[in-house]
Amino acid sequence: MASFVIYDYIVFCLTIVVSLGIGVYYAFASQKTTSDYLVGGRQMKVIPVAVSLIVSFESSIMMLGFPAETYMYGMMFWLSIFGFLVSCLLATRMVVPLVHPLKITSINEYYELRYKSRRVRLLNLAVGCINYILYLGIVLFAPGIALESVTSFPMWASILVVAVAAVIYTSIGGIKAVIWTDVFQSVVMFMGIFAILIKGTMVAGGVSKVYEYNKNTGRLDMFNFDPDPTIRHTFWTLVVGGCLRLVSLNFGQTTIQRIVSTPTQKDANRVFYLAGPAFFLTLSLLTLEGAVAYGYFSSLGCDPLKSRQIYSPNQVVPFMVLKIFEELPGMSGLFMASLFSASLSTLSSGLSSLSALAIEDIVKPNFRTLSEKWITLIAKISVVIVGALCVGISFMIAKIKGPISQITFSVLSAFGGPASGLYIFSVFCPWGNAKGAIIGTLLTAVIGMWITTGQNFSTTLKRTPGLPLGPTDKCYDVPTLGNATGNITYTPLDLTSSWTDYYSNGSETTTASVVTPYQGPQGLDRFYSLSYQWLTGFLTIVSLILCSIVSIIVGRPDPATVDVRYMLPFFDQFFPFLPQKIRKKLYGGVPFELREEMLHKMNVWDNEKSIKDTDLTGKLMDETKEELSDTKTELTPLTRAASNIDN
Repeated sequence: MASFVIYDYIVFCLTIVVSLGIGVYYAFASQKTTSDYLVGGRQMKVIPVAVSLIVSFESSIMMLGFPAETYMYGMMFWLSIFGFLVSCLLATRMVVPLVHPLKITSINEYYELRYKSRRVRLLNLAVGCINYILYLGIVLFAPGIALESVTSFPMWASILVVAVAAVIYTSIGGIKAVIWTDVFQSVVMFMGIFAILIKGTMVAGGVSKVYEYNKNTGRLDMFNFDPDPTIRHTFWTLVVGGCLRLVSLNFGQTTIQRIVSTPTQKDANRVFYLAGPAFFLTLSLLTLEGAVAYGYFSSLGCDPLKSRQIYSPNQVVPFMVLKIFEELPGMSGLFMASLFSASLSTLSSGLSSLSALAIEDIVKPNFRTLSEKWITLIAKISVVIVGALCVGISFMIAKIKGPISQITFSVLSAFGGPASGLYIFSVFCPWGNAKGAIIGTLLTAVIGMWITTGQNFSTTLKRTPGLPLGPTDKCYDVPTLGNATGNITYTPLDLTSSWTDYYSNGSETTTASVVTPYQGPQGLDRFYSLSYQWLTGFLTIVSLILCSIVSIIVGRPDPATVDVRYMLPFFDQFFPFLPQKIRKKLYGGVPFELREEMLHKMNVWDNEKSIKDTDLTGKLMDETKEELSDTKTELTPLTRAASNIDN
């Protein structure tokens, strides 16, 4: 089998070096305060922030997981991409108008302001940190298995390379290094994606052949309107469930950090207006990669999964890349560079976000006398610590079977669902209180962990079978020299052993055994069989219900006393076409009509306070200079006298 050559390693290493170089540049160029380090001084431009937001979520999980989904289950998965479009639009109605005027850095800071309770803030901090560290561990794991499958480079070494590189340029360069490195890495990612699509389609026989191979095996059947929530993929599961799942991305610290890094609320909205279509385009291309990969291996007559040349569908695209670019040195390295760029961008964004959480939610509230220099140093150290935790998680994730996109969505739903429910409850439910938020979120997290554990580790739950794999009639062992004439002979691979692992479609038969028909989930497996696409939405609804019930039981606050600066009027945000009189009646006694005025006064007060602080600082500096000048004047005669004595 082909392998990496020196040119591939050069291209790959250049990507890492440039990323580190950007981090070093911003470490010395523009890092004067903690605000510069965490949110770019709140003066970042729209386009780089939008690009950074896109690649923060388009990680190696999507670079490998989306093609793997298409390869195993068909193009129906493409429908879930509409959730990205909807979620970006919803962010401009649910997140930007609340977060940007408050000028906060941490999403958890909002919860303390909303409930006047530090416990709610710490609760979401714990849930958010667990969620992020699990996610980043999966991001680290993805390129490791890809590189191991095509170069024999050990997975543990790949994990360490990505982790160390991301930790270095994130810790020294801050959010500006993260955003501009994301821009560079997005270029590398797109180069890799287009190279695979173009070359793969060409060697598979053209667009018509790729279409034919996929159509003949049902991979282009995209519309199943069955309402059963236990079916892995249906129209409703992917479009509605996927939308509910992806909305949770809007409430994460990575998104919040980019919102508040822009100078105005309009700029923050523009970020999402650009990100939505860009998500749609790039994820469509990644889905097409899976179809091209299936067409290519079908044209060869040797499916790599069925012939056991690889052991995971997440390795399909890297395996194809190594074969189609065998005669083009450097192109395989470009793909691996794009894959590692995807991981680096997501990992660095996550590390920066967790660093911001550590500073805003732990350090500043408990150590108010620390200087800017010490706070920035602690932020950098926290990046290193979180990076080490992510490395440990990535080795644990390697034990879970399945397409990496399903692993991600399933595991993260256990915490993403409760977090989404808490945010929506806090923003739109004026009857909420701190006790309701805490108890409801904790109970939902327990339910989420229970379901997720059952889905991933149940020994009796049958996984949804994939579509029929490609042919293996032309699979051969590595060529060997034949008889004395020197002719090369090929020995067909031995495919008589059983192939009935996780990905078997249930129709494979062997001489050793026959797969018996599956009768459907039984007992608790019926609950665990809920589609992973519905899980976040289900937990969000459970969280809203539990938080509301507890809040009403312990005593809802008087609507007239609700601080409307930390809430949004639901009907104003989603039904602005209704007459204002009707919307005001729907406020339920909450004085939302005063919100804009209160926010304006708050911002004016903050600006005046900032000016006063600046004047005070300047005055203090002037007094210090005068004192130093007087000290020098007094010391000068003494210094001269001492000099004369020495002489």
